Order: sequence, then structure tokens, then C-alpha cells
Amino acid sequence: MTASVTISERAARRIGEILTKEGDGAMLRISVEGGGCSGFQYKFDVERARNADDTVIARDSAVVLVDSASVPFLEGAELDFVDDLIGASFRVNNPNATASCGCGTSFSI
Repeated sequence: MTASVTISERAARRIGEILTKEGDGAMLRISVEGGGCSGFQYKFDVERARNADDTVIARDSAVVLVDSASVPFLEGAELDFVDDLIGASFRVNNPNATASCGCGTSFSI
């Protein structure tokens, strides 16, 4: 299964740093869950196991998993890493989101 989810160069670098510290076989999982102030929220976890129906996105040393239920919500999205005055965080630039909260972790469709 292929999803048009992309990872920016900054995000790939930061994910690679995190996964290196986690040890061999570590991968970052991004999922979409109900909740948050806008209806849906992004969830990030480090995992070692991959499900048969996961979409795998790789760039440089970054390996990202997306479960099959989350793929439609993330279609066309880009995962970025931002380090600004407010703080450092992963941001999902999601063209499917019609609204999002101020912190960028929840959205609605």
C-alpha cells in the first residue's frame, strides 16, 4: 500500500536522531485518533513491530509507519519538523484538514 505522505528533510533528520537513540529496529508510527479540540488528533509513537497492513515511508534514516485506518486522513500530507520560538515539534501539513487547533496537533475534516 502506498500513501502520498511525505517527510521533509528536517523531519527525516530529527526522526533519524530519535530512532538512533532508540536502537535497532525502531520506527516512528503516526496515527490519527478521534479526540483533541478539533475532532481528530495526531499521535506519534516509537515502535519495533510493523503490522502487515502498515504503510511504510522511508527517507534517509527515518522509517515512518502509518496504519491503514489513518492513511485516508493523511493522504497528501507532509510531516515536517519545526524549531522556532514557540518550541520544537513535528507538524503535519495536511491538505485534508479544514480546520486545526492553534498547537497543530488536532484537526477536523
